[in-house]
Amino acid sequence: MPQDPIFDTTPGMPRLLQVMRRLRDPQTGCPWDIEQTFDSIAPYTIEEAYEVADAIERQNWDELKSELGDLLLQTVYHTAISAEKGLFDFDDVADAIATKMIKRHPHVFGGASRNKSADQQTRDWESIKAAERAANAQQGALDGVAVGLPALLRAVKLQKRAARVGFDWPQTDQVLDKLVEESRELVDARDRLDPDAIEDECGDILFVMANLARHLGVDPEAALRRTNAKFTRRFGAIETELAKTSRTAEDSNLEEMDALWEKAKRSEKQTSSHESE
Repeated sequence: MPQDPIFDTTPGMPRLLQVMRRLRDPQTGCPWDIEQTFDSIAPYTIEEAYEVADAIERQNWDELKSELGDLLLQTVYHTAISAEKGLFDFDDVADAIATKMIKRHPHVFGGASRNKSADQQTRDWESIKAAERAANAQQGALDGVAVGLPALLRAVKLQKRAARVGFDWPQTDQVLDKLVEESRELVDARDRLDPDAIEDECGDILFVMANLARHLGVDPEAALRRTNAKFTRRFGAIETELAKTSRTAEDSNLEEMDALWEKAKRSEKQTSSHESE
């Protein structure tokens, strides 16, 4: 009896596409997979992209291979659904991105000069994208910035678009002044016990912080991920210290845990100092 070709590991991409077709088969597929739609899969797509970034940050290359596969599956999933609807298939998607890359790299695939700095090539890239938006009747400077992006990332993209048309503070000090202003407005909203205003002012502060990071050449998403990792690491150190006396965080208090936090902080600084010597 011939082996089912789906278990042949040599075809690569064709095999993955066939796996998805089998999963989505209305008669013999997986009930859960059959029920999925663009909307239901979209959150998983975002999650998998972040898991790729996490594996890269931790330099776990075996895990990166697995996470890239998970992310690729998301593309296969969406294209399978679209093919069933008669919209487009995987080859259409692959051809579209190949065409886009060729168009946006005239210095590689055309006659344009490669003798440009990275900054100039970035400006050229943005000019080509602006022309594409104009051709698609996206007239506003902020048109095309996806609403579904994580809020912090979208804030930076909106600010970059506005900056291209001159709507931007020229100096970092002006952004810092705005941060002070927004902080005062948040305090005022808190004192008025106005929940809607408090949320609004919190959003304003986060937006200004994203702008400040942009002005300082910092990726705010990366900065926040770094701080999240630091918080997780130091809180873990607190739990480790408490476990030495058979206690948990619930058995402690803020004063003790704060002291243990500072101990972990000093230890990290000492380790970092020794590593740099």
